[in-house]
Amino acid sequence: MKKPTRKMYEPQLQQFYYPMRLFARFARRKWAVKLLNSMEKRAKGKDVDGLDCVQRYIPSKNGGPDIRVRVYRPINNNETLPCMVHFHGGGYMMSSPEAFSGFIKNIIDTRTCVVITPDYRLSVDNPFPDGFNDCYDTVLWAKENANELKIDASKFILAGHSAGGGLTAAVTLKARDTKDFNIAFQMPIYPMIDHRQQTESAKTMTTAPVWDTKTNKFAWELYLRNIKGEVPSYASPSLNTDFKNMPPTISFVGDLEPFKDETLNYVEALKKERIPVNFKLFKGAFHGFEVLHKYANVSDEANRFQIQAFAEYYDAYF
Repeated sequence: MKKPTRKMYEPQLQQFYYPMRLFARFARRKWAVKLLNSMEKRAKGKDVDGLDCVQRYIPSKNGGPDIRVRVYRPINNNETLPCMVHFHGGGYMMSSPEAFSGFIKNIIDTRTCVVITPDYRLSVDNPFPDGFNDCYDTVLWAKENANELKIDASKFILAGHSAGGGLTAAVTLKARDTKDFNIAFQMPIYPMIDHRQQTESAKTMTTAPVWDTKTNKFAWELYLRNIKGEVPSYASPSLNTDFKNMPPTISFVGDLEPFKDETLNYVEALKKERIPVNFKLFKGAFHGFEVLHKYANVSDEANRFQIQAFAEYYDAYF
C-alpha cells in the first residue's frame, strides 16, 4: 500500500486534502485538542430541530462524576420505543454528542426510536477506563430507567463513529461477556479498535488527511497512558479473539485511512462466526469523509448505506 496523495482520493474530496492534512498535524498536540474541546463547549446542550431533546445528568457506577447524557425522541410520541445508544467520535480525546446530531436526526427520521448519547470523559484529561465506563454505565442506566424513558429495555442498538465505533465494539464485547444487557445489533462505523497499529493501513497512512499515522499514535497514547502491563480488549477491541455470540453488525470504512485494515479484520472475524454483517468499503475516501463533505457522491452513498442498513436491521430485529 502506497502513502496516499491528493490525486488518490475521490475528486470531490480532493479540495479537503491540504486543509485536512493541517488538521491531522494540529490534532496531535495536547494543547490543540484542549482548544478544540473548549470551542466544542459552545455547542453543548444545543437541541435538534424536529426532535424532543432532553439533557440529563446520571450517576456513575465507578466513582466518577455524574455523566451528562442527551436523550432524543420523536416529538409527541409517548410509545415505548426501541433505543439506540450512540457514542460520539473524536479519537477518544475530543468532541461531544452534539457533533453527531445530524446522524441522530437521520436515524430517528428513518425508524421511530429513542437515541441516548453520553458526553463521556475524554482521554485528554481522563484516560481509559473512564470514558469506557461512562459509556457502559449509560446503557445500564437506560435499562434500569426504561419505564421512565419509555424504551424497550429487552435489547439495545449500539452505534458510534471512529472512537465512538471503538467504544461501540468495546461495550458490545463487555455486554457479551457479562450479559448485563442484550444488543439487537451494533453499528461500529470506521471504528478505532487496534492500539498496536501494525496493520498495513495503520502504518502507511502517514500522509492521509483528517487522521494519519502520527495522529493515531498520539491519540492511542493519550487513551492508554494509565495502563500498566497488558492492554485489555475493552480498551483495544481488536485484541479480542473470541467472536462467538456477538450481535449482528453494520460497518463501513474508506480505503485510504488508517482504520481500513482493522475494520476489515474485525468484520471478517465476525463473518467467520456466521454473525450477520452488512459492510461496505468506499474507495478514494479518507477518515470521516461522509461528515466532512456530505454532498460528495461517495459521501451520499455512504450515508445512504448506513441509514438503509440501519432500517433493514431495525425491521429484522425489532
